[in-house]
Amino acid sequence: MKLAIFLPNWIGDVVMATPTLRAVRNQFPTAEIVGIMRPYVADVLAGTGLLDRTLFYHPRGKDPQLRGLSFIKALRNEKFESALLLPNSLRTGWLAWLSGAKRRVGFARDLRTWLLTDRVVPKSKSNPHPVLDEYLRLAERMGCSTFSRQMELAVPASDQAKLEQFWSSQRRRSNDSFPGLLSETSPSTICLNSGGAFGAAKNWPKEYFSELARRLATSLHKTVLIVCGPSERDDARWIADQAQHPLVFSLADAPLSIGLTKAAIRAAELLVTTDSGPRHFAAAFGTPVVTLFGPTHIAWSETHYDRGEHLQLQLECGPCQQRECPLKHHRCMRDMSVDTVFAAVQRQIAQHKPIRNVA
Repeated sequence: MKLAIFLPNWIGDVVMATPTLRAVRNQFPTAEIVGIMRPYVADVLAGTGLLDRTLFYHPRGKDPQLRGLSFIKALRNEKFESALLLPNSLRTGWLAWLSGAKRRVGFARDLRTWLLTDRVVPKSKSNPHPVLDEYLRLAERMGCSTFSRQMELAVPASDQAKLEQFWSSQRRRSNDSFPGLLSETSPSTICLNSGGAFGAAKNWPKEYFSELARRLATSLHKTVLIVCGPSERDDARWIADQAQHPLVFSLADAPLSIGLTKAAIRAAELLVTTDSGPRHFAAAFGTPVVTLFGPTHIAWSETHYDRGEHLQLQLECGPCQQRECPLKHHRCMRDMSVDTVFAAVQRQIAQHKPIRNVA
């Protein structure tokens, strides 16, 4: 049996899909499972063994082999027997139909019902519900009989080595001004993740992150690491610089990758993050996490993780699910004080003993 799984485009959604990938893998242990995905999310699943192969697809990418007729030809050459569609898009429905797969399982929405052979009726958009659980409904329709909500990721040895190389370089620099400041190859840290691809409305002000970093270092004597993606380098560098403390570092000048971020969060004592993809890395690795929610409804990305705390202000205007604040005041994040977040960090530290998640 050869099975195609069309994966989501968002990093966090891919992590929330891992319980479904595990259910499919357990149900069809001898099947060849091929993940169809955008190239930039491949590192999320690296090392997990949940897929046998990947087939990259990028409809707006520069590589003509990853889109249009070239991709459709490659898809048909695979001769899939079944296809599981995690995204809801009409495009995904078309591609599954064009692949020639005889069985096509997905949500019956966005005018694609007739493209599917096994249709799952989606829950109402007006009633927020966990995406993770929706994916598991699709696994059930595929015939899977054992389920878990446990998300899972892995850190390949090469990515762990990159993290250790980063700390080695920081140790050399720190010893010039602060001898003996960093004594471990990969020290226990509190990671801060300030960015997110969704839009500016999800962001907690960088001034607040900088103040939080300084307080974690001065009051709790914690090593703080600002993680970031390529588009967030400037903010991460600014946060670390403005904290003005030798125990605050950032990945801004490191060779960035999803694998490096995974390694940093796996090794962390705790993560403080916006509602973005890396928050799910923490749950997959058992790292305690404080998540700062602004315009997005908690229920959509609920993962039932018991080592985390969600912070969200109750405002008449939210959660609005908008990428930019339509009222221009951004109170959902700006009114969330550093004191509030610092208190949540202290609660998490008190409740959960540090776990060194380094293999």
